[in-house]
Amino acid sequence: MGILLWIRFILGTLFLLAGMVLFVVEIISVFKLDYVLNRMHAAATGDTSGIGLSLIGLMILNGFNLITLKLLLVVVFLWFSSPVSSHLIAKLEVATHEGEDRYGKVEK
Repeated sequence: MGILLWIRFILGTLFLLAGMVLFVVEIISVFKLDYVLNRMHAAATGDTSGIGLSLIGLMILNGFNLITLKLLLVVVFLWFSSPVSSHLIAKLEVATHEGEDRYGKVEK
């Protein structure tokens, strides 16, 4: 039984670390990218993937119980809501800046 606990611990830790790495890449991308839609894409992708991987790691570490089911519901909710909200915000940005190019200068 001890080896299964170690495998579960290592697998859960790897998922948590992968989620943290995605969060770091997301933060760097948000500050380095110039165009607002590129920053938004980096933030949305990092949030969806990073939170998903982190919560899957917590589910693995926790084992199968009611808390795991709640974490699974949070993951499902975030996977549906985050891309939809990011898409709507991106559509709003495009609609309000139709005559401008990538860096806010008006096209002639």
